Amino acid sequence: MSVIKTVAVTPDEDGIRLDRWFKLHFPGLAFGHLNKLLRTGQIRVDGKRVDTATRVEAGQQVRVPPLNTDAHGVEERQPTRLKAGPSQDADFLRSIALFEDDDVMVINKPAGLAVQGGTGLTKHVDGMLDALMDAKGNKPRIVHRLDRDTAGCLVIAKRRAIAAELAASFRSRSARKIYWALVAGVPKPKQGRISTFLARDDENSERMKIAKHGEDGASHALTHYSVIDHLGQQMAWLSLKPVTGRTHQLRAHTAHIGHPIVGDPKYFDKQHWDLPGGMQNKLHLLARRIVIPHPRGKGFIDVTAPLPPHMVQSWNLVGFDSAVYDPIEDIDDN
Repeated sequence: MSVIKTVAVTPDEDGIRLDRWFKLHFPGLAFGHLNKLLRTGQIRVDGKRVDTATRVEAGQQVRVPPLNTDAHGVEERQPTRLKAGPSQDADFLRSIALFEDDDVMVINKPAGLAVQGGTGLTKHVDGMLDALMDAKGNKPRIVHRLDRDTAGCLVIAKRRAIAAELAASFRSRSARKIYWALVAGVPKPKQGRISTFLARDDENSERMKIAKHGEDGASHALTHYSVIDHLGQQMAWLSLKPVTGRTHQLRAHTAHIGHPIVGDPKYFDKQHWDLPGGMQNKLHLLARRIVIPHPRGKGFIDVTAPLPPHMVQSWNLVGFDSAVYDPIEDIDDN
């Protein structure tokens, strides 16, 4: 390559890092040499200086200076398939997929697997998604969040544009989410709504607290609940429909009405309440079902997740039937 070229970023390349964009187009270009070209301003995007971490957007123009193939071993070619991440990650994600097409994947996230990385975490869904990167460098993106110890439906977009469409559905509340939980005691009434403000707890930043309107950091949170079944007055199986999507919303809300979720290490504060024999002390919360408009207008994606093993064990122990119809489904969102 002996002349300056201007290369347009394609829609499928939208959102990828500039260093990955060069890896796709010029796989022989050494990272150190790329950095040098960027530092000296020889590579620009829409006429502006950038760095390797810059994310390019569809339609932008990348200035590519002459690259000496003899000196640098650079060969220009069309984007090729990148090596996938560990094959076991790809196999695992496929094995827990509840739905998949060319645009969207919904997985049954196991309890205990974090969605994103954090202190001391080496294994998480976001990191595993590297293994599903497509031929053009598009890494699937997580659209919403589940707590580490919550099992069930997790929606993943295969490209940035699809992620934006799905995120808009969550913001507009056109996505419907149903959770199942096992709680201490039996709420009265057996069907109702919980409306509060939630804010980060000043004394424990890993918890949310019930806050007042106007309080610093407070956001409104609304949850509908319904009792599906119960074991005397000891425990109840709830169907929960979060209208808003605040951090720890369901966990904080059930604790707020005096019926915390069984096995919740952060919010279960019932005194003189013993876990039944044979029941595991794990968070009994499942993202049971999600219904969301397909980002390409192909109707709705409607996916249901099975109970995780520890909740199957508990349901069998107390005699609950998971085939029971979910009565929360038709509750008004207002």
